[in-house]
Parts: sequence; structure tokens; C-alpha cells
Amino acid sequence: MLVGDWNYPKMVYQSLESEFNVDKIIVDNGISTSKLIKRRIKKLGFIRVLGQLLFRVVAVSYINATSKKRIQEILIKNNIKEVDFDREKTVEIASINSDEGRQLLKKLNPDIVVIVTTRILSKKTLECVNAKFINIHAGITPLYRGLHGAYWALINNDKDNCGVTVHLVDEGIDTGNILYQENITDSITHKDNFMTYTFLQLAKALPLLKKSIRDIQLKSLKTKVNTKEQISNDLYYHPTLWFYLYNRWVHGIK
Repeated sequence: MLVGDWNYPKMVYQSLESEFNVDKIIVDNGISTSKLIKRRIKKLGFIRVLGQLLFRVVAVSYINATSKKRIQEILIKNNIKEVDFDREKTVEIASINSDEGRQLLKKLNPDIVVIVTTRILSKKTLECVNAKFINIHAGITPLYRGLHGAYWALINNDKDNCGVTVHLVDEGIDTGNILYQENITDSITHKDNFMTYTFLQLAKALPLLKKSIRDIQLKSLKTKVNTKEQISNDLYYHPTLWFYLYNRWVHGIK
């Protein structure tokens, strides 16, 4: 597994470890917050990024505080638990795209690499080993690439594409060939919101991820190719605080 060090990857690890042997967990320390903000400002502009930061500081803090009970309901119902990584199997690196990261992959020589909430992998990294790289994406690709695909599908009144995707990883952003997809609209209740959608997506994604791994093991993997014409040029990010509040108050999208 190639992961970031927080609760979501640990839930994926627990689920996989119960059925498969996870040989190694590589924790990529990720891009620094300051560098990420600078990149985002360059791409989106200062005002929009300020609004995103305010959303995360103000709205997300409130949503998290008021969603704990609902999140636990989802986790318990789907037998999802947060279990810390086996530290004997875990190694931390600054970047998987570094020479150190690629040498580690070559040494491990895996057949399958499950990626959970980590940086975009470079072509050089993806090609350094003969492995299938698989990712859970919180959205339906190729329409909802980037972040929080379920939320943006609801914003766009596109419930048919409110869901989750398990896909192969290429050097693009959520452009890899699709393995499985699942809709989550039948799971959404009046208690759900921006933060709980993520866990509804995880509950749908874990069986698809396991199915994908078994397909590889049985050499029966089938994929759906994303053509250039199908891939949306749009990348979705966090909403700004004012955008979120407007849509929550006016349209009831939490």
C-alpha cells in the first residue's frame, strides 16, 4: 500500500488486511501545506483559495463536530474500523516520486500497489516496476476528477454520477482506466453532508477494491478506457466558504 498517514488509509488497510496479505505500507509524507497553498493560488487565484481555506477552517470544523454520530453509524454498519498500520511493515519516505521512493518500489517488486490519498505519481515512478497501481477515487470518473466528487455531483444535480470509482492509476489526475464504479445516492439520508459522503463512498468502494485485487490475482481484470474526449477538463477542489453556505441555505446541499 502507498498511503498518507491519517484515518482513511488506515480504514482501507484494516479492510484489506482481513482478507489479503499487505506486504508493505509506504507512507508518503506528502506535499507541505504552504507549498500546496502556493500552487493552488497560482492555479486558482488568491480570493478563491482564501475562500477554500475559510471553508476548511470554519465549515469543516463545524461539520466534523456535528457529524461524529453519523460517521460512526456508517462505519459500524459496514464493519469499517480504523486500525493503525503494522509498524513492522511500514516505512516512511519524503516522496514516492523521489529516487529513494523508486528504489524502494524496485526492491519490493510488488504485483499490486493500492494507493490511498497520496500525491500524483509520476510516469517515471509508475513505470519503475511491473505492478498494477489501483486507486479509490471519491467520485465518478472521468466526469468528477479531483476532490469531493459526490458533493459536486449533488451540486450539479447529477445524482446518476454521485458515487465512487476504483481505477488503475496513470500519470494523469484520476484519468486511469476504470475497474468498477458504484452510485451512493441510495445510501444518502437527511443526516449526511460534505464529510459523511466520504464514508458512504468508502463503504461502497471497499468491496470493489477487493474485487479488483481478486481479478488481478485470477488474471481476469477488465477495464473501461477513458478516452481523451470523455475526460473533463474540469478539476474539482474544495468549495469556498461562501459557495458552500449559499448552496446549503438555498438548495439544501450540505
